[in-house]
Amino acid sequence: MVRYASYVALGDSFTEGVGDPDAAGTGCRGWADRFAEHLAAHRPGLRYANLAVRGKLIGEVLGEQVPAAVAMAPDLVSLAAGGNDLLRPRADPDELAATFEAAVTALTSAGAVVMAFTGFDPKAFPVLRLIRGKAAVFSMHVRAIAGRHGCVLVDLWSMRALAGRELWTADRLHMAPDGHRRVALLACEAIGLPVTEDWREPPAPGPRGPGRLGAAAAWMRARWDDLEWVTEHAAPYLSRRLHGVSSGDGRPAKRPGLAVVRAAGSGAAPRPRAARVTAAAAASERARPGRRAGR
Repeated sequence: MVRYASYVALGDSFTEGVGDPDAAGTGCRGWADRFAEHLAAHRPGLRYANLAVRGKLIGEVLGEQVPAAVAMAPDLVSLAAGGNDLLRPRADPDELAATFEAAVTALTSAGAVVMAFTGFDPKAFPVLRLIRGKAAVFSMHVRAIAGRHGCVLVDLWSMRALAGRELWTADRLHMAPDGHRRVALLACEAIGLPVTEDWREPPAPGPRGPGRLGAAAAWMRARWDDLEWVTEHAAPYLSRRLHGVSSGDGRPAKRPGLAVVRAAGSGAAPRPRAARVTAAAAASERARPGRRAGR
C-alpha cells in the first residue's frame, strides 16, 4: 500500500499542465494529474490539490503556494520551479537555488515529503540552449538540496527522451501530452510506484524523405520552425516580460483544495471550485482523526 494519502503539486505551467489538454478541451491535464491518477490506483481515496499557475516565478511559488500547501498538511508535495526565472537575462542560479531551498525547508518542516524536480537540458533547442549553463548549475543545486533534506529527486536533466522535439509543443517551452505522460512515469519511478509503461521508450520518429534530399528538406523545415518560433512565441514572451506581464496574472489554481482523485481509467473526479484555504479549514484538516495513518 502506498503511504501517501494526500498530494499537493506546486509550480508553474509545467505542473499546471500547459500543453496537455484535458478530456473536455477546456483546461489542462499535465504530468501532475497523470501522476496523481497513478498514485490513486495504488492508494484509493488519495486527495490531491494542484496550486501551480503558469508564469509563476520561484519567489512567487515560495510566497503564495508554499503557505497554502503547508496549511493543507499533505503527505507529499512536488516542487518544480525556476524555469521562468532562468529565462530572464540577469537570473542568478545560486540565488534561485537559495529560494528553492527555503521552499523545501518550509515544506519538510511541516512534515511533508518533498518531490524536487531539476530542470531539463535545453541543449536540443536553438536560443534556449543559451541558458544551458545556468540551468545546469541550478539543477546541480537542486540535487544537493534534495540530498540535504531527504527529498525524492526527479531528475529531468538526465531524461534524454526530452531531447525529442516530438515531446514538446510549438512554443518549445511546454511539453506535449506524451512529454507529460513520460514525466508522470518518471515521477512514479522516483517514489517506487510500479507502472506498466516505460518513459524511456524512444518517441516515434518524424517523417523524413530519402537520402540527401530528405536530410536537406528536414534541415530547411527545422530552420523555418526556428524563425516561426521567434516571431510567434519568443517575441511575444519577451514583450510580456518587458512590460511586467505574466500569462498567469489573475489566474486561479486549477485544483485549489484537496479533493479525492480517481485512478487512471476510472474517469476524472470533479474539480473543486476555486477557494482560499481558510484558517478554520486548515485547523479542521490538521485535527481530522487518522490523517497521518497512511504515512
